[in-house]
Amino acid sequence: MQRRGALFGMPGGSGSRKMAAGDIGELLVPHMPTIRVPRSGDRVYKNECAFSYDSPNSEGGLYVCMNTFLAFGREHVERHFRKTGQSVYMHLKRHVREVRGASGGALPKRRNSKIFLDLDTDDDLNSDDYEYEDEAKLVIFPDHYEIALPNIEELPALVTIACDAVLSSKSPYRKQDPDTWENELPVSKYANNLTQLDNGVRIPPSGWKCARCDLRENLWLNLTDGSVLCGKWFFDSSGGNGHALEHYRDMGYPLAVKLGTITPDGADVYSFQEEEPVLDPHLAKHLAHFGIDMLHMHGTENGLRDNDIKPRVSEWEVIQETGTKLKPMYGPGYTGLKNLGNSCYLSSVMQAIFSIPEFQRAYVGNLPRIFDYSPLDPTQDFNTQMTKLGHGLLSGQYSKPPVKSELIEQVMKEEHKPQQNGISPRMFKAFVSKSHPEFSSNRQQDAQEFFLHLVNLVERNRIGSENPSDVFRFLVEERIQCCQTRKVRYTERVDYLMQLPVAMEAATNKDELIAYELTRREAEANRRPLPELVRAKIPFSACLQAFSEPENVDDFWSSALQAKSAGVKTSRFASFPEYLVVQIKKFTFGLDWVPKKFDVSIDMPDLLDINHLRARGLQPGEEELPDISPPIVIPDDSKDRLMNQLIDPSDIDESSVMQLAEMGFPLEACRKAVYFTGNMGAEVAFNWIIVHMEEPDFAEPLTMPGYGGAASAGASVFGATGLDNQPPEEIVAIITSMGFHRNQAVQALRATNNNLERALDWIFSHPEFEEDSDFVIEMENNANANIISEAKPEGPRVKDGSGMYELFAFISHMGTSTMSGHYVCHIKKEGRWVIYNDHRVCASERPPKDLGYMYFYHRVPR
Repeated sequence: MQRRGALFGMPGGSGSRKMAAGDIGELLVPHMPTIRVPRSGDRVYKNECAFSYDSPNSEGGLYVCMNTFLAFGREHVERHFRKTGQSVYMHLKRHVREVRGASGGALPKRRNSKIFLDLDTDDDLNSDDYEYEDEAKLVIFPDHYEIALPNIEELPALVTIACDAVLSSKSPYRKQDPDTWENELPVSKYANNLTQLDNGVRIPPSGWKCARCDLRENLWLNLTDGSVLCGKWFFDSSGGNGHALEHYRDMGYPLAVKLGTITPDGADVYSFQEEEPVLDPHLAKHLAHFGIDMLHMHGTENGLRDNDIKPRVSEWEVIQETGTKLKPMYGPGYTGLKNLGNSCYLSSVMQAIFSIPEFQRAYVGNLPRIFDYSPLDPTQDFNTQMTKLGHGLLSGQYSKPPVKSELIEQVMKEEHKPQQNGISPRMFKAFVSKSHPEFSSNRQQDAQEFFLHLVNLVERNRIGSENPSDVFRFLVEERIQCCQTRKVRYTERVDYLMQLPVAMEAATNKDELIAYELTRREAEANRRPLPELVRAKIPFSACLQAFSEPENVDDFWSSALQAKSAGVKTSRFASFPEYLVVQIKKFTFGLDWVPKKFDVSIDMPDLLDINHLRARGLQPGEEELPDISPPIVIPDDSKDRLMNQLIDPSDIDESSVMQLAEMGFPLEACRKAVYFTGNMGAEVAFNWIIVHMEEPDFAEPLTMPGYGGAASAGASVFGATGLDNQPPEEIVAIITSMGFHRNQAVQALRATNNNLERALDWIFSHPEFEEDSDFVIEMENNANANIISEAKPEGPRVKDGSGMYELFAFISHMGTSTMSGHYVCHIKKEGRWVIYNDHRVCASERPPKDLGYMYFYHRVPR
């Protein structure tokens, strides 16, 4: 492809100021300490603004800070300069022109050559019909002095090296070569000739339990005889009684695979004889011996296997409304999200989330304040990235209709820039999936699991007293009746979505399904074409009834019997949320471990009434079970040493505390868990948390007689927030001892979740804080509101009301399992349904409401 005026052939950028070499050097001298050369591990953002979706292709180009390597559009670069004082930025601008022939038509398509900026912008501009002019220059704020690049003779050597390093840097989103960081596991010497007993053992896809004890975690499948046994205590960071190792010592069977790690890509295999993790090149064959088909557990998005295409083709066509002429829609609220490769689950959920007014107000409505008070690296701040994504979807800035035909010739006489439609959620996905083994991968994921992951992030990063995820929050009353004593126990838990089972036995077309199954088997046996798929038709009322039916509980702790017992559990709504999310439980596993999907059509109602599912509490004649917690299980070799023995709170293992806190549990609860389990580590403390998390003082500070509150004081050092939402006095005192005002310290700690290091950064980046009196007043009001709300005896915050709802959005899934296929979202806006299919946004003609996977309802008055 021809590249006219490529950067290193240009004499200078437009608008640059011509000056002598001495003048340039003198101009840069005061700023030399702030100019850095990117080191290994530095993320260089030269393709996307931290606060918007501006790129070098945008009208104002992109400004890359030569110290932090963060990028900012024209609208946001001044904010970064005021906050940090960094003055030197590299301005990147890509000029795009359409290649035109002499007759006015496009030239024959030609292959593009490598673009030197290596922008990796995901734009639809890398076609053969466009040519590019890349322009780069240094800009010095606040006077906007411009120095055209390249300028090797006039620039100091350090600046030249830094500029070259920025221009040649790779995208921060490109994954590192796995060979550079992954350790190569050895192939087990037992794998090639492994003996497998023909004992008929078949391993189910769930419900595992150690054959020698009651443990259901850290379980290992022996590849010789199929026995399922628990691992060693703290082996692989998990608890166990070592029964898998004992089994090897008794029988000599060398290899075992950890259950829960099996994917089509492999699994965790351990060799007892070699005493290390190993590779088993024949793992698929060895697992198949016990009925586990690991090679067919998932496919790829938009790419089905041959045996998937025929039975699912109608589903793909119906959900995507194939065959209808869909009218594209543009403007605010009609912006699509580009697919990053198996990212449609994220796109569908975020489109639904930002169609809810509470989320719009919490993030987009607070945009100036959130951006102004974002940390020094806004790419690593949840609220900043949520606001950026919400503004990108709702502003209409990235969703504009094509140029009218009568203006095309006029436009073509000037510089032509194809209209951007849709935004790329790369920065958002990189942050929200950080440290998550599944969402950080390029594999397809479950939209329901991502929804709950997002709610958890919203909960942990609340803005003052406002928490938009409260609209989904509701209480579930669980009633368990002991089968032996007939006594009952009522408990409440918090939930965010209603999981609705598929009542396959209630299908209204059973005869048709039976006939189809017989025909299908005959066709497969005789290698004839498969018949057209028949979908099961399930009444919604049957699914709702199945939701409310009693459920058997095998491992119920009956305090009346002081042992595990069998019980019957029923669940009801103790409160109704403002927005009800309903998940249809379509996915399951076959006996061969291959994920399967119920192909069903459910007549989901536009108006949903669940008032009859309201909890009723303890009924006349019912006798309650005493609420006594089960004993904590401690390893045999530690019981004598630690049973009934308390430790000094100052000796609490803080590494275990932080491990638990990273899982999302309250910090004070984590400290108590580690304390009351005698510093036995995160695994034992986790069991304590599960047992005690429903207690009213679960998250209150640890206080023990005789220790003078030392435990709670120690917790405050790690950023625990008290019930009054006041920052810990110990941290406030540290900041004020540095010469800062108390109000300044309090405001900084509140803005950074009581993190001392971040609070100091916040103070240095907000020297004008005293002028923002409105923000201070709001923070004080939020603190008072939290005091009032926490003082209420009602329990967890909920927004209760009527159980009458109206459908406003649904997410549909195409494919055989959550690990393959594609997601599409339909949302009702301005009285009409709109389909959001990645970056394509169109008016829906036939919304397939009966084939949805997740449904979003909002409460309506009765």
